Amino acid sequence: MAGLFITGTDTGVGKTLVSCALARGLRQAGIDVGVKPAETGVPASGPEDALALIQAARVEDALDLVCPLRFDLPAAPQASAKAEGRQADLEPVLSAYETLSERHTFMLVEGAGGILVPFDEQTTMADLALRLDLPVLVVARASLGTINHTLLTLEACSARGLDVLGVVLSHSTGALSEPDQHNLAVLKGELGTRLLGEVMPVSQFGAADPQDAGLARVLDRIERDRKPEVAR
Repeated sequence: MAGLFITGTDTGVGKTLVSCALARGLRQAGIDVGVKPAETGVPASGPEDALALIQAARVEDALDLVCPLRFDLPAAPQASAKAEGRQADLEPVLSAYETLSERHTFMLVEGAGGILVPFDEQTTMADLALRLDLPVLVVARASLGTINHTLLTLEACSARGLDVLGVVLSHSTGALSEPDQHNLAVLKGELGTRLLGEVMPVSQFGAADPQDAGLARVLDRIERDRKPEVAR
């Protein structure tokens, strides 16, 4: 496994929080990790998610390589590009990925929004994950509505032939109400072994424990993929 595509069941579910935790954990495990998101809703101070990932991964790659596409409008890339009179061009993304994957042994690619969010008129985030030939990690919010959103995301991934590593639950909305807690327990039962981890509420990208973000399963998959197939 040369990398991982991180998607969410929705916007604001904690994809960057999980991505940063995994980047730190992989670095601590001695794995040279590169990061490459495309980002919308970028303030004047710069792409906050990309900058956080650069810091977590401790890379010195140019920002234009790590985040080759940046839009002001906080919407799907296709919508943001249209609103700004621009094109959401896939080629800079693919070129940046190729350059960074030659520098680093493992790539973390954080999608924008959910798996079916349109990158452009022909391409969704699912298409991008397939194009990059990366397994998918799904970040799901822990609050009410997550059962439907999570299972629909997994079904969409399966229908498109994506290799799903599993799901990480993110408490991005803070403490859960009693209905939320009961709802989440049902989802955990539905997921079974597909549940990789659970990130509790944290205030900063660097505060999440990599193990809570599913690091053990990611490392296990990396190790299994490194082993040569035994001749039969």
